[in-house]
Amino acid sequence: MSLDVLDAVVLGVVEGLTEFLPVSSTGHLTIAEGLLGLDVDDPSVTAFTAVIQSGAIAAVLIFFGKDILRFARGFLGGLRSSAGRQTEDWRLSLAVLVGSLPIGIVGLVFRDVVKGPVLRSLVTVGVALIVWSAVLVYAERRATQRRPEAEVTVRDGLFIGLAQCVALVPGVSRSGATISAGLLLGLDRVASTRLAFFLGIPALVAAGALELPSALDGSVGLGPVVVGTVVSFLVAYASIAWLLRFVQTHSIVAFVPYRVALGVVVLGVLAMTA
Repeated sequence: MSLDVLDAVVLGVVEGLTEFLPVSSTGHLTIAEGLLGLDVDDPSVTAFTAVIQSGAIAAVLIFFGKDILRFARGFLGGLRSSAGRQTEDWRLSLAVLVGSLPIGIVGLVFRDVVKGPVLRSLVTVGVALIVWSAVLVYAERRATQRRPEAEVTVRDGLFIGLAQCVALVPGVSRSGATISAGLLLGLDRVASTRLAFFLGIPALVAAGALELPSALDGSVGLGPVVVGTVVSFLVAYASIAWLLRFVQTHSIVAFVPYRVALGVVVLGVLAMTA
């Protein structure tokens, strides 16, 4: 079955809703593809899901436009003088840059594995949804939340970037991995969530650029790609605003019951249909 415009709308909504929530967008997209009757192992379908993430990234760029420009000025200022390297914006920009390197390296080296049938399987998604839920609970219980965004260091960025690599496993959740890592480092929940957004920009832009040729080939054409990306942008923008308000007063453990329930349902259905 080929991927049409209606499928693109559904997958765009799923991507936009789940990309920045700690519930795993890749896992949800894999499940949605299965329900739509699509071949989850089709390289062009896999590529499509990576490309429509650019809509979510565009939402981040617009939502945090002022912050991103501030970080860019801070980075350039740090390159020009030693005084510039003492600023908060220099440290934050460097933390994001350094934190983006691990997933770029791991993603390229293990690209075939990430796109392969083992990690793309619904069994992997179900297990990861359940297992990583325990990490979310542990991170919240260990969190001191004593450090604001102004105290983020390059070392923090590297640690969180390494954690982001785990999210290459569908079902883990990139935001779930990065937010958990930030909490374990003592950062407050809002700072951890904002860093998850910032670190997602280089990672998802690179993934989308690499997969664009494959998405336009085979069973997916330009029309569905454009539609899915636009829908992803609109829904993701609303999701970002909602999540930032939510984490100010709520724990990310609130997502755990849903994650576990979905994982159990996925594994249960697979067991009954085996």
